[in-house]
Amino acid sequence: MSHKRIPKRKAAIAVGGVAALGAAAFLIPMANASQDNASGATAAAPKTLKATGASDLAAQLQELLGQAFAGSYYDSGKQQLVVNVVNGDNNVIVQAQKAGAVVRQVANSTKALETAARTLKAKATIPGTAWAVDPKTNKVVVTADSTVTGSKWDTLESTVQGLGSDMATLKKTSGSFKTFVSGGDAIFSQVQNGEVRCSLGFNVTASDGSPAFLTAGHCGVAAKDWSDTEGGQPVATVDQATFPGNDFSLVKYDDATTQAPSEVNIGNGQTVAINQAEDATVGTTVFRMGSTTGLHDGQVTGLDATVNFQSETDPNGVDTVNGLIQTNVCAEAGDSGGSLFTQDGGAVGLTSGGSGDCTSGGETFFQPVTAALQATGATLGAGGAAGAGDAGASADPSASAADPSASAGDQAGGDQIGGAADPSATAGDQSGTGDVSGTGDETGTGDQTGTGANDQSGANDQSGTAADQSTSGKHHKNR
Repeated sequence: MSHKRIPKRKAAIAVGGVAALGAAAFLIPMANASQDNASGATAAAPKTLKATGASDLAAQLQELLGQAFAGSYYDSGKQQLVVNVVNGDNNVIVQAQKAGAVVRQVANSTKALETAARTLKAKATIPGTAWAVDPKTNKVVVTADSTVTGSKWDTLESTVQGLGSDMATLKKTSGSFKTFVSGGDAIFSQVQNGEVRCSLGFNVTASDGSPAFLTAGHCGVAAKDWSDTEGGQPVATVDQATFPGNDFSLVKYDDATTQAPSEVNIGNGQTVAINQAEDATVGTTVFRMGSTTGLHDGQVTGLDATVNFQSETDPNGVDTVNGLIQTNVCAEAGDSGGSLFTQDGGAVGLTSGGSGDCTSGGETFFQPVTAALQATGATLGAGGAAGAGDAGASADPSASAADPSASAGDQAGGDQIGGAADPSATAGDQSGTGDVSGTGDETGTGDQTGTGANDQSGANDQSGTAADQSTSGKHHKNR
């Protein structure tokens, strides 16, 4: 397909669907319980922290405590950071307490947990499995989906048992692990057997100063040129894409004057300003915006997760992705690439894959934004002539619950990106094998198990990258 430049286009990256759910209604009325106890309280008293402060403190303590640091998590009820330490050195405990954390002594060191993860990789890299460190239990939690049966289950179970019950636990999850392909409020690309689509994550500025955005790696591997309308001319081109191993893509807008505001559109023209990239902390509440299911919230449940997707190009192969954030936020086909962010505007992750759906729930995994930025050399924020004035950070997401039945055409123009096609026309057609794998997805044939363009499971993981740009040339915002 030939490229057609669209002059002075404003990029509205719709990172999610058009339905903002009531469950996340407290997103914008921000719980600004910042570090109230930071001053005036005794040094040993735990600080009251919001999510960003907890993430920053966790990073500081990891460096300060060194090998004694064994993970941390956020107690959202008390708004405190809990830090695990692995020795009884009173000096270590005092240091962590003075910094404002609640200190808990545990048995397993970070090194021991990492060794357990390496054992799992060597002995149990089986399609449909995942594992992550859970600092609340101080163990590696291993998860198997419904496809892990028979000898595969026996191998996995024996490997976990070999690590010891004090080191690892094993659980089952419904459904199967797959990348979330296809979608609604999305970007589109033409491939050999039809059209694919994904969700956009966050607007960024590439290392050369050009406007760009981040989305899932399996989206960028599946297709190179992206349009903001179904069947439309490309407006953005993949610059870097990594999958498997990691799962991120950097996609540059073809028009260098594109305005790409640093915000997430949560529906009805309501936006949340994205102010910084931050690392995830277990226990914090996060929000996911995706082109199929819209706005959902939940908690971070694990870090440094490894997920073994069934390869779509090799029936006997596995596409392993490492270093992911694990959550209980639901997602469905078409949400791939969509943004994971915090209440106070922190960019946390890009939707990768998982199991289940937004009816039954499930396990969902995200590529950390901080790692994607470091690898691509991009910086978070508006590119080109983007203006911060576009961000509506104080909008109430409960008021932005647009009619999910509205199609792309209904929402074209204004802040709504024209790519918000009827999710039923994409997600439903995507085969359950949307675990877009490797480079084979670039052909658009291996992943596409169905008969039509929307059946392309792998490529359709492109949920929300380029399509988030509105057809009217007005501001395209992250949704």
